[in-house]
Amino acid sequence: MANQIIMTDELLGYVSRISLRDDDVLRELRELTADLPGGKTMQLMPEEGQLLTLLARLCGATSVVEVGTFTGYSTLCLARGLPPHGRVVTCDIFRKWPEIARPYWERAGVADRIDVRIGNAVEVLAGLTETFDMAFIDADKARYREYYEACLALVRPGGLLVLDNTLLFGRVVDPAADDPDTSAVRELNELIAADDRVLVSVLPMADGITLALKN
Repeated sequence: MANQIIMTDELLGYVSRISLRDDDVLRELRELTADLPGGKTMQLMPEEGQLLTLLARLCGATSVVEVGTFTGYSTLCLARGLPPHGRVVTCDIFRKWPEIARPYWERAGVADRIDVRIGNAVEVLAGLTETFDMAFIDADKARYREYYEACLALVRPGGLLVLDNTLLFGRVVDPAADDPDTSAVRELNELIAADDRVLVSVLPMADGITLALKN
């Protein structure tokens, strides 16, 4: 049986060449983000953004809830996976990030699909009353379990939860890493692994992407 191959830089470059479909709006938003403090660390890789678009389309999603807007790259990718009447409700603690993102959403023709909520994400999620087809979680890791539980309650049966950074730069397997973020991600990974409310698959892509399909 074939086993997990080692992804060399050459092989990653090949995968990107044969699968990535990029454009000026996405590229320019990534470049802007990379110049911000912490931008290179927090920025989604383009292949992951494209995966989000594909997953939204595969789900037949018309509604997505996103925890963590940042500069709106993932928001844009999610919105592109929706039909024209679809909606992404995205929340962030800082108003400045969506303000940076909005011109790019407008250039991409998806600004009318995006509903920005500013505030504490747990409180924002608690205030939502509608049901969503998909959720994307990419915010402060120490509260990942709270975000997971809140989004699981909001997503319909058969809906998809996507969690970013679930390998956390490899720290999840480092016994010496006991900081709050790493501990929280480890705890959530173990919870999801045993959670009979979902079907789960962890993709060893980017910084670890967990897919959890609600039963």
